[in-house]
Amino acid sequence: MDFLRISLRPFKLSDANDYLILASDDRVTRYLRWNTITSKEEALTYIEKVAITHPWRRVICSDDRCIGYVSVKPESGDNKCQAHLSYAVGADYWGQGIVTTAVKMAITLVFNEFPGLVRLEALVEVENSASQRVLEKVGFLKEGM
Repeated sequence: MDFLRISLRPFKLSDANDYLILASDDRVTRYLRWNTITSKEEALTYIEKVAITHPWRRVICSDDRCIGYVSVKPESGDNKCQAHLSYAVGADYWGQGIVTTAVKMAITLVFNEFPGLVRLEALVEVENSASQRVLEKVGFLKEGM
């Protein structure tokens, strides 16, 4: 994979077909907090009502084609200095360093766009060792019990 061709951008409704490929794959959605999407209509609804309106959810693109997403959700109130990171990429792109590259890009962007942000967290299932490796590569530290 040519990492110069990896970019992040806001979601567009025209991403629905590509997004459906990854969002309908149980291997991809296994560790995510939302159900597998099974139709183009569901993908369009998700993009319109969730992804586009989200404070910071970006498409991971290869040649401007949606192959995944990265999301940062800032907290509010007393916790507004914290945010939560999540991400996913289509199974065809696993093991190529794409998510690591995209997360590095996202971290740089969100700390510039949210100047009050001092802590970025990610929750990872114990069984999801690939995601744990991504976070370790970009500088996250394990915390918790």
